[in-house]
Formats: sequence, C-alpha cells, structure tokens
Amino acid sequence: MASPCWLDGTDGQRTHLPVRRWHDNPEPAARDIVDRCGGPTIDVGCGPGRLTADLAARGVICLGIDTAAAAVALTRGRGGPALRRDVFAPLPGQGRWSHVLLMDGNIGIGGDPHALLCRCATLLRPGGTVLVELEAPDAGLWRGHAHLAYGHDDRPPRNSPAFPWARLGVAAIHRIAATAGLTVRAVFAREQRWFAELQRP
Repeated sequence: MASPCWLDGTDGQRTHLPVRRWHDNPEPAARDIVDRCGGPTIDVGCGPGRLTADLAARGVICLGIDTAAAAVALTRGRGGPALRRDVFAPLPGQGRWSHVLLMDGNIGIGGDPHALLCRCATLLRPGGTVLVELEAPDAGLWRGHAHLAYGHDDRPPRNSPAFPWARLGVAAIHRIAATAGLTVRAVFAREQRWFAELQRP
C-alpha cells in the first residue's frame, strides 16, 4: 500500500495527493476526459498510467510521458506505451497530436503554466485540444516551489527536494490560455473537480 503523500507549496498550502486513485482504474471524471480523446493523445506526467492504458485499451493511439522511471514501468505494465521524457524535450509526433492531457495537477509541471501550455500547443495539430485539470473557480495563478511530504501519521514525514511548481485555477484559465495562443472551448466540473478544454487554432 502506498504511503500517504502530500504536496506542500511555499505558499503554505498542503494538498493531499490521491496516490491510490492514480494506481486504480480510471474514475468517472477521468473516463469523461478520456471520452473526449477521439484521436492520437499524449498524456503528460502520466504517472502510473491509468489514462494511457485506458486509451490504449480503447484502440486510441497514445503515449504517456513521465520523468520517473517507475511511472514509465508501471504504465507499460498496464499495457500503455510510455517514454521517460521531459515534456520540454523533443517528443515523437510533435505537431501531430490531437489531444494533450494535463491531469491530476500536472499544469504545475515546471512552475510556469504559460510556458507549459505554449509547449503543449506545439505538440498539437491545428484544431487539437489540451485537456487540463484546474483548481477551484475562485483560485487564480500561483507560482513557486513545492516538495513532496510522505509517510504515516505515527512517523515524521519525509520530504523530497523542492522543485518549481504552480497551480492554475478556473479564474485565470482564459488569460493564461490566450497568452499561449489557445482558445478556451469549455470549462466544466466533474465530481467536484474542474477541467478545461483548450483548442489550438
């Protein structure tokens, strides 16, 4: 069983990370997102690969990428294709993907949602979409550093080294998407979580 894990930001916000959910089959909210992927899809920060594997099982051309070797191994073990790769490094199919997934807080990767969305736009074919999970409607944009804290309640938590991180809320998505050259097609809620669909012109 995975140890409890939290993401601690330098702004003092602590977020519990649903590690068990990531290792399970896709939950209803995630399946709704996958349903929107009608063509080749790249899953950025795929983690244990529940979405990549589900796409592959549906016969959708897909690729999971993650910087963690363990995540790539888990994704492949579930039947999903995966590479150990940074999203800002050269990637297969650049400019030809129909969809990019940024789920489970992965809009925070690199600590700069504008730069990340600009990069995602270069991965997409014209008319392709980024499907991104957001913070709550009253949240804006926060950029800083974070670290992982993990352990059990009866032991002091262990901390990872700090890394750049960000959070992007519904209130800021139109502005940030526009600066990346993307159009907000939809903002919607599923199971008390918020998502947006952004389109490359």
